[in-house]
Amino acid sequence: MIKIPFNKPALTGNELRYIKDAVDSGKISGDGGFTKKCQEFLEKKFNAGKVLLTTSGTGALEMSALLIDIQPGDEVIMPSYTFVSTANAFILRGAKPVFIDIREDTLNLDEKLIEEKITDRTRAIIPVHYAGVSCELDTIMDIARKRNFWIVEDAAQGITSRYKDKYLGTVGDLGAFSFHETKNVICGEGGALLVNNEDLRERAEIIWEKGTNRKKFFRGEVDKYTWIDIGSSYLMSDVLAAYLYAQLENLEKIQNKRKEIYNYYIQNLQELEREGKIRLPVVPEDCETNYHLFYILLPDREKRDSLLRRLRAAGIHAVFHYVPLHVSPMGERFGYRPGDLPLTESLSERLIRLPLFYDLSLDEAEFIIAMVKKHINRS
Repeated sequence: MIKIPFNKPALTGNELRYIKDAVDSGKISGDGGFTKKCQEFLEKKFNAGKVLLTTSGTGALEMSALLIDIQPGDEVIMPSYTFVSTANAFILRGAKPVFIDIREDTLNLDEKLIEEKITDRTRAIIPVHYAGVSCELDTIMDIARKRNFWIVEDAAQGITSRYKDKYLGTVGDLGAFSFHETKNVICGEGGALLVNNEDLRERAEIIWEKGTNRKKFFRGEVDKYTWIDIGSSYLMSDVLAAYLYAQLENLEKIQNKRKEIYNYYIQNLQELEREGKIRLPVVPEDCETNYHLFYILLPDREKRDSLLRRLRAAGIHAVFHYVPLHVSPMGERFGYRPGDLPLTESLSERLIRLPLFYDLSLDEAEFIIAMVKKHINRS
């Protein structure tokens, strides 16, 4: 029986009251009052030119593929160690995902391997900021600017994280946040598209509004709205935006609690790392994490699986993470095979994510740590 879940959605105070306020307003569909409040908050907080709330992080990535006009046969460079949405958003437009291996320290795409994967069909690079730790963006941006590629940041896990003095999601042409219930700031299902390239902002509104110029109509810029371009229904319900706004109001409080738990894990598991029994997360000096998740790396898959079983037997729901996309059935359809990305395959087989959520107590974290130490020291 699970005593400590892997995740528990947070309530920080005003979520239910704001949902009632949204219902009482008579406007619970997209682009309502709470949607506007959330977008304004995110634009101001992250110094982002335009933010559009979406139905999911997946939706934000799909909008990105539409905005940069991905066509059949185009190639998009990305890591294999990511969620399926990173690839699907571009595959839906007919693109081929070009997977590259990840770095051993951060588990982010290895920027040194990008150049060798570039062809005359390459259109974009998708840096995925794993665990809220930034990719090496200076190098990636330099490559993109020299060759006129688009950069779409998959910052689903990266809200409030920074690379040097910039927030993740605001560096590339476009950035995608997720507000899924497993993320730091949540509304069940939701996301946001950060439109950093000014040339894309007007079209982003049109795609967001099902391909119409409805936003211009409501601003009084046209006397009626009509079908202008391709698009879809990407607007988040204002009920979800109401929940999200309550979370954003408590963003600092949420982050501080996650930081406390994350640092508690680090402090109490360092001895195992010094003894060479595990490896803890690495945060480069020029990166600031948001404490999205906490993982440990075991020496091999057998030890990883053994620890997972022991933790679950103790009532602790720890999990592994992604199955690399290139070794999935869909990846094989694009011609990839096991052995193509050796670091990705090795690291993914040795990783365990420990519970980390807003309501996790330090007593519970202490119990988790004790079970990890007990099993590893005994094995």
